Amino acid sequence: MKKISTTQKNKMKKCLKMIGLAAALLFSGNIYAQNQDIYKNIEFKMPQVAETSFAANTVSITQYGGIAGGNVKNTEAFKKAIEDLSKKGGGKLVVPRGMWLTGPIILKSNINLHVEEGAMIIFSKDKNDYPLVDVSFEGLNTIRCQSPISAKNATNIAITGKGVIDGSGDAWRAIKKSKVSESQWKEIVKSGGIVSSDGKNWYPSESYKKGLESSSNFNVPDKISKDELITVKDFLRPVMVSLVGCDKVLLDGPTFQNSPAWNLHPLMCSNVILRNLTVRNPWFSQNGDGVDLESCKNVLIYDNTFDVGDDAICIKSGKDEDGRKRGMPTENVIIKNNVVYHGHGGFVIGSEMSGGARNIHVSDCTFIGTDIGLRFKTTRGRGGIVENIYIKNIDMMNIPTQTIGFNMFYEGASPVLEDGQKKEGNKTPEKVFPVTEKTPIFRNIFFKNINAVNSDEAITLFGLAEMNLKNIVIEDSQFDTRKALTIADADGIQLKNVKLKYTEGTGATIYNSKNVNLSTVKFESANKPHVKVLGNKTGAVLLPKEIVSDKNSLSIGTDVSKNAVK
Repeated sequence: MKKISTTQKNKMKKCLKMIGLAAALLFSGNIYAQNQDIYKNIEFKMPQVAETSFAANTVSITQYGGIAGGNVKNTEAFKKAIEDLSKKGGGKLVVPRGMWLTGPIILKSNINLHVEEGAMIIFSKDKNDYPLVDVSFEGLNTIRCQSPISAKNATNIAITGKGVIDGSGDAWRAIKKSKVSESQWKEIVKSGGIVSSDGKNWYPSESYKKGLESSSNFNVPDKISKDELITVKDFLRPVMVSLVGCDKVLLDGPTFQNSPAWNLHPLMCSNVILRNLTVRNPWFSQNGDGVDLESCKNVLIYDNTFDVGDDAICIKSGKDEDGRKRGMPTENVIIKNNVVYHGHGGFVIGSEMSGGARNIHVSDCTFIGTDIGLRFKTTRGRGGIVENIYIKNIDMMNIPTQTIGFNMFYEGASPVLEDGQKKEGNKTPEKVFPVTEKTPIFRNIFFKNINAVNSDEAITLFGLAEMNLKNIVIEDSQFDTRKALTIADADGIQLKNVKLKYTEGTGATIYNSKNVNLSTVKFESANKPHVKVLGNKTGAVLLPKEIVSDKNSLSIGTDVSKNAVK
């Protein structure tokens, strides 16, 4: 075999280095391109989200006395590992394959909690491991148990890997009998706890039951003093992952499941990336939300799967006076390529949105069996402005209620439009409230290429008499549903190139709304009338010519002004 000279060896080394460098540049270029794709076709000026970067230090939980098996608590091992890594300038804390039982984990700046494939972090069911702390929950400043995973005012933190993080939420949650099967209910009752006197609810403990009875406002026990909260500790369920005031946050890869309350709750955070996650909760889980993004800015949420007990991807910004005083909208958010199975809403804004929400892009998402597809909810007293929301390329199937739903009467009563409705409209006029800082505003919301099949109702747009929904545009969309369209107390509603295929009821009911353009809508149904127009405040309604010219296709209430419909 011919020997290779020193010169040739040096040339080969140089060549290999160049190939390696080129490969590295190519690889980094691909990563760069992938990151840049997320910013394409965004309708507003979206800042580049700052990404995490960690020191090369890597340690394993086993180096700090961690013991797998699911029987020994590793709370101290996690604490020591994070403190040690933090002193070194940060790095990666590896949780290897196995079951790792632990109490709360508090992340510090520059820490990447890496849960390897096959690893499962299981949080303790012992309530004594979770002290009462000051938090914000459901938009209100309150006191609840410490979260299983938390970080406060941290910078550059991550939870990565392909492992599973389980919040042991079954030890915390009450269960409604109506939400489970008979066999499930028997197993739940058999496990212990308390059944309500009417037999409709199961509570995990007497402490939980007392907390519920001490609450006039859902999850906040406001009927007892602060000193008495310890007696209802079991009722004060924490969110599973609480990130407050953090900057540069990455959640990439793990499965988050079985949370005591909400699953993921970034609050007042910036530069947040949530990707490649599986977020799960039982369908019957009370407040079993997927992710609640509250008063955050510069956020990417993409390539995730949700199957939860409450809202899946939810935008919030505080509730009532607490939210208005905070004054921090959720803004500059891109949500792409997510799949939602069960959930109360696929993509949701509200109802706690008193700080506002703006500049949000949602696209290329699929909702299957989600209770409501695109859900917007608020109520009088909230305040806040929701605007500049852009939603496109959404596919929905088997939605049991609305595929697009606006409800400004959340937890309240909306106008009755169909049941018992007569041609002359409502006998009792709507009450108009004064417009104040407590009046919520929803405006400038745009939908494009929304497709729904085998679902119950296409679109409901309920505004307020004193503050109409404003400038809602839906275009290039088609809906195959049981019921079609209802518009009430709205101004500036446009449906462009929209097909409504429905089997029951009126195609479109318009009540006390103005500047409504349905002139290019295609109504596909044997039911007539296709359009019903009601309310003495209704005006400037444009309908398809074939509807206006066919007296059987159009019903106009006697209180509607003469030239309101064209």
